[in-house]
Amino acid sequence: MALVVAGCSPTTKHQSSVQTTAGSAATSAPDASSAPDADLERFYSQRLEWEDCDAGECATAVVPVDYADPGGETTSLALARSRASGDRIGSLLLNPGGPGGSGLDFLASARDTVSDDVQERYDLVGFDPRGVQHSEPAIACYDGPQMDELTAFDADYSTPEGVQAAIDRYADFSQACLERTGPLLGHVDTVSAARDLDVLRAALGDDRLHYLGYSYGTQLGATYAALFPGNVGRLVLDGAIDPTLTPEQSALEQAVGFENALRAYVTDCQAGASCPLGGGVDDGMQQVRRLLDRARSAPLDTGDDDRPLTQALAFTGIAVTLYSESYWSYLTSGLRAAIQDDDGSVLLTLSDAYYNRSSDGTYSANQTEAFWSIGCADGRPTADPDEMAAEAERIVAAAPTVGSLFTYGGVLCAQWAVPEVGGLDDYSATGAAPILVVGTTNDPATPYEQAVALTSILDSGVLLTYEGEGHTAYGRSNDCVTENVDAYLLDGEVPAEGTRC
Repeated sequence: MALVVAGCSPTTKHQSSVQTTAGSAATSAPDASSAPDADLERFYSQRLEWEDCDAGECATAVVPVDYADPGGETTSLALARSRASGDRIGSLLLNPGGPGGSGLDFLASARDTVSDDVQERYDLVGFDPRGVQHSEPAIACYDGPQMDELTAFDADYSTPEGVQAAIDRYADFSQACLERTGPLLGHVDTVSAARDLDVLRAALGDDRLHYLGYSYGTQLGATYAALFPGNVGRLVLDGAIDPTLTPEQSALEQAVGFENALRAYVTDCQAGASCPLGGGVDDGMQQVRRLLDRARSAPLDTGDDDRPLTQALAFTGIAVTLYSESYWSYLTSGLRAAIQDDDGSVLLTLSDAYYNRSSDGTYSANQTEAFWSIGCADGRPTADPDEMAAEAERIVAAAPTVGSLFTYGGVLCAQWAVPEVGGLDDYSATGAAPILVVGTTNDPATPYEQAVALTSILDSGVLLTYEGEGHTAYGRSNDCVTENVDAYLLDGEVPAEGTRC
């Protein structure tokens, strides 16, 4: 099972094989575009009190923990905004992905990725979904040393005992999440987070939701559109996830996506003078596979006796660099050190960057805990050993270099401490205004086929294609993408059918 792979924005990281699925305990979308229920009025009518903060201006919104019990416990959502510099259209809510990415922290980098023209017309609003980072309570599970052990864990799925040991390990993790997080853990699903978005829309004073979501943020945005089609303003869903896939289908597609991205890197690397991967492209791919196998059987020295480079850490260090061509030089350095010098320190540093691990052993964000908690709330892969074994064979056959890291995803949620919530039955969002879906042709984390699928699922979906490498497009690709997205956000103009950048 891949311990990494979250879907994130151009300046963050990478998407899970545990996500909302058609095979989960799906719920029907209520007719929620009209006025809110009287029991929810106090949330919709709240006034946000903005104060100066490091991120710009910050505020807190209050939402019910359980929308079925609006008179019960509440949770607080953290927001930060950067005001429009000109004639204001409204608020543009930002979600960097994950699940578990902090929109509040993302706001600073969004000022560099969102065009000046858009920032002139919109207040940029970063928000932390329920349970994430600055929202309260935030999902909390393990301390630093425990997280070190978990992220480095190489499970043995070759025996029933090894599979059960993995299930037990993640069961302990989930129990710690429940003990430290409390009742909110059972309500961190994407449907609840999408309902929070509508409260935020109202609290910000907007009649329609304008939204820029990357990676997992596309799943959140599509869920919002399905729940509140009449409240959709201008939604950009970049690095799209197909919310109707089963976890097994998602794992297979993502494994192939990373296999293809790695092959593109190897091809580029071997065209240079200092590539540590010799021979042809197939030879280079096999060398990476041998490195992963070696890290599993004999973890590489990193200079820290307590933290050798395991296979799980090695793959995380590799995978995080495949999100953008601008990261490929780091991968070359990491592979050179590992293959030529048996030095795993560079790949370990890259893995630590993904997990937000500081040099003092603390973790500066709760993205990993939130990532797994939200994933297990939304949909759970099969935990049947025979079915997981059969699926593993299919994945490895399709992605022989990295596929094994995407197998046995069912062990994580098999004994999760709270029940599954599930997703929606219908994501068509009938009646919504046009929704812009952006897909990158060689996106490793959210393969392009999912952008095509989501466009078809949404009744009003319009596809913009970026022909290139890496995860997501707006803010990190080319002028063509920027111009088309900006025209949509500023004027509501969608690109012509078949537009490719």
